[in-house]
Formats: sequence, C-alpha cells, structure tokens
Amino acid sequence: MKIAFLGPHASFTQLAATQIFADEELVPQSSILDCFNAVKNNEVDKAVVPLENSIEGTVSMTLDYLYDFDVFIETELVMPIAHHLMIHPDNETFERVISHPQALAQTFHFRYDHFKDISSQDYSSTAAAAKLVSDNPNEKWAAVANRYSAKLYGLKIIHENIQDFEQNHTKFIVISKKKKSLRLNLPKTSEKTSLIITLPEDHAGGLHQVLSVFAWRKMNLSKIESRTLKTGLGNYFFFINVASEWHNVLSQNAIDEIISLGSNVKFLGHYDEYVFNE
Repeated sequence: MKIAFLGPHASFTQLAATQIFADEELVPQSSILDCFNAVKNNEVDKAVVPLENSIEGTVSMTLDYLYDFDVFIETELVMPIAHHLMIHPDNETFERVISHPQALAQTFHFRYDHFKDISSQDYSSTAAAAKLVSDNPNEKWAAVANRYSAKLYGLKIIHENIQDFEQNHTKFIVISKKKKSLRLNLPKTSEKTSLIITLPEDHAGGLHQVLSVFAWRKMNLSKIESRTLKTGLGNYFFFINVASEWHNVLSQNAIDEIISLGSNVKFLGHYDEYVFNE
C-alpha cells in the first residue's frame, strides 16, 4: 500500500505517517495539494496531512481541500511538536531563518527575543527548509525543524525546543477515497463525525437552525469553524466535528434534517482520534 505525506523526508507529517503506517511505502509530496491530488489520481491509497495545531489553529489549506476534493477522513493522530533552530555545520552564524509558516509562527516569540533583527522566510515544510540549508552551505541560513531533520540532513542544532508554548501539538489526518474508519494500535482519546455544511443563503438565523439540529438531540459539537467559499464576501462553509459515537438513527436523522433545511452536507467520515507521545 502506498501512503502519501507532506514531505520531504523527516517532516513532522512523515513522523506521524510512520506511526500509523509502519510497514507501508511512504511517498513524499511537495505540498498538501499534491497529497490530495495523489489520492484523487489513484497514485496512492491514502495520504497523511496536517489538520490543526494547538497554537496556530487549523491548517487552512487542508480545510479548503477537504471541501474541494471527494475524500473521507479515516483517522486522526495527535502528536507533540518540538522545534529546533539549526544551521549548516560549516557556519557559525546565520542571517535568515527559513521554515514552514506555521513553524515560524509557533517560534515567533523566541526568535523575537533572541534574533529580533534576523529576517524569516516561508518554505513548503520544516524538513524542506532543513534540506535547503543543508544543500546551500555557502548561504548563512538557519532552519526551524525537528531533530530528525537535523540528523538526516547533517545540520547542527544551536537552540533546542524553541516553540513558544510547551503544549504544542498537531493533529494529522489520514484521507482516502474510502468511507471507512482506520483502527490504530495507539491510545484512543475520542471518536467523532466530521461534516462540512454549506448554508443555502445568508439569512438571519440560518446557522442557528443548523446548530439547533444538534442541540435538541444533545449531540456535542467539539469544533465549528467557518471558511470562505471564495465566491464573495459573506459566503462561507462550516467545518463541524460532532463528538460522539455514530448512531445509525440519531446521527443520520440529524444530517437529514439539516439537508431538509436547504443546507448542503458533506459527510467526511466517522473516525477515532489517537495520541502518540514521544
């Protein structure tokens, strides 16, 4: 079985993918969009992508592609994230910090306090930034990445654990074309149903009507987030997690009632959430 992941090798997403698919072929992709396309085009069986970080929130691109692509979520893995500042071993100083935008945001205060005058540059992933620094020893660059990246690409860690908050975790999801739940041999923390809901039109009480469907059934919503449809101001879709077991009658009736209100409902799957602690 082939599993796509946001690469390159030694990315946080690969670490998550390794915990889920220890014995499968892992195929690195250069972007989250490439991961979704690999599933869509049957180049791989599944893909592992980041969904949410405890500091910076939802990965907007992943949410947008869950709306755009015909895929399902099979499982979710929560993993602790530790960032380190690393440079090429031939260098002693650096003049620019390169990393994924989320990693830069998660280490902003550390960099502001210690390297206020050093500029930063967004890159496709933390591991790709580490590889870039490794491949360009003549450039005075530093990368924010994990310890595995430093080891793989031969970089020197000059500051460890530079994330601004100790409780830094990221949720990774497994996506595929199959409507099923993937069971893992890891500690299970919860189970949930994920839906994307689009209201028929922007009118007073529209979202309240949808939320009432869950409220009177006493179905707990663990997440609700709006994202623009990119069709004009005020047009949104809503990503909703229902935190409970799946009930064939109760859960399906809730979805049917939302549809009867004129809303569009995209069922992303009912699945378990697991946690991996290094």
